[in-house]
Amino acid sequence: MEFFRFWKQPPLPIERNTPLADTRYVVIDTELTGLNERKDSIISIGAVRMSGMRIELGNTFHRLVKPVAGFKPESVVIHGITPSDVQSQPGIKPILSEFLQFCGDDIIVGHCVSIDLRFLGREMKRSLGGSMQNTAIDTFRVYEWLCRKTAREGCFSAIPRDASLYTIAKCFGITVRGAHDALIDAYITAQLFQRFFPVLLETGVQQIGDLIEIGNPEKGGGAFKLTGEISNL
Repeated sequence: MEFFRFWKQPPLPIERNTPLADTRYVVIDTELTGLNERKDSIISIGAVRMSGMRIELGNTFHRLVKPVAGFKPESVVIHGITPSDVQSQPGIKPILSEFLQFCGDDIIVGHCVSIDLRFLGREMKRSLGGSMQNTAIDTFRVYEWLCRKTAREGCFSAIPRDASLYTIAKCFGITVRGAHDALIDAYITAQLFQRFFPVLLETGVQQIGDLIEIGNPEKGGGAFKLTGEISNL
């Protein structure tokens, strides 16, 4: 797949048995000129840091980017960012350097994050000659796994036909206002991730190594067995 040309799940920078509550995360989102990774560009990056379940509201990253690609009317309608908004903004290279510094070694979290990682990976290779070295978790993969693993009613009873971030977030009572803003979408994703924590702990997922397997953007959690769980031989 094209995605894997630009991103591979890097090794964890911390011990796999580190408790989820003791792990630091950076929840991210990007806004784009379109979804064609060969032709479109990043126009905004948003990120929110979390320490375990706690969202650090004062510890955020939000930058507009002057894109290489042209704007498309259909995407402007969605994210509301116009060419005049980014005319005086820097290009992607200095923004990526700032973003990498903000992320540090923390675990990247995003909803359907492979799209964000694909564009970030391509831009990093082109602008900085490197790649992102952060391990990543996809909240949609985690949600899929919890729906299969828990037999409870409510938001985990079935994966909705429209499994977008906003649909799932609304089910959990998260306010969706100002959508398609990179920082706001990162904050919505952080709240969703926060809602998953107690359910993950109830199902026995207490270590970051287990959560990485469940939420791996490359694989998903379909075949994953918990640490110590007996499989059907």
